[in-house]
Amino acid sequence: MKRPVLLAALLLLLAGCSTATEEHKESGRARWQPRPGVAWQWQLSGRLDTSVDVPVYDIDGFDHEKAAVTALHRKGRKVICYLSTGAWEEFRPDAKRFPKSVLGRGNGWQGERWLDIRRTDVLEPLMADRLDMCRRKGFDAVEPDNMDGYRNNTGFPLKAADQLRYNRLVARLAHERGMAVGLKNDLGQIPVLVGDFDFAVDEQCAQYDECERLKPFIAAGKAVFHVEYELPTSRFCAEARRLKLSSMLKKYDLDAWRRPC
Repeated sequence: MKRPVLLAALLLLLAGCSTATEEHKESGRARWQPRPGVAWQWQLSGRLDTSVDVPVYDIDGFDHEKAAVTALHRKGRKVICYLSTGAWEEFRPDAKRFPKSVLGRGNGWQGERWLDIRRTDVLEPLMADRLDMCRRKGFDAVEPDNMDGYRNNTGFPLKAADQLRYNRLVARLAHERGMAVGLKNDLGQIPVLVGDFDFAVDEQCAQYDECERLKPFIAAGKAVFHVEYELPTSRFCAEARRLKLSSMLKKYDLDAWRRPC
């Protein structure tokens, strides 16, 4: 009499494991994929304004707690975690964990210095911890900033291959945590990185006549979140709509103000 009961219990246990496996597979497939043309808000300074009626918010991962992400989720928003992965910022709580050997020249913003992205032995665990923070807070995606150091005067002899390796590392770390990830401004490597990233974030492609270079993301059904700072909307919105970019005019300090296309 006991054997059938034990057998039934075993079958139920195996079924449960199978269900859990299927749910894990489903969650892997369910990673958020923003589509071309979706409206967004990008706010990295000032008091967070959650009243903008758009499906996507991009906010600072360090500056906001889980409650802010949850509040945006309750309004039906997807939320992107802004992080600098290619530059060191002296004002972040983990700044002292970065050894001086990986800190390069300033990147033009006060208190920020380029990182030696060749040193993945040092940077991978640091970035993994940052992405763990984004995941714990409930973010749907990550916007890793300063992803084009090889094109800048960083103080290190960075090559395109170094950047590709590092950018793919960041993408992998985000995906392993179930989050989507965006490629930031690295236009020259879009053809080989579009498959590794779920969307793009671009600044001033219209001003520098570069928006066409973002077309591989659109062709792949992936959003391009785009801002201009110096051009009026009359100078870039028509092209943005033609290319299906998610475009708006913002101020350099990226406060709540926006003027979308």
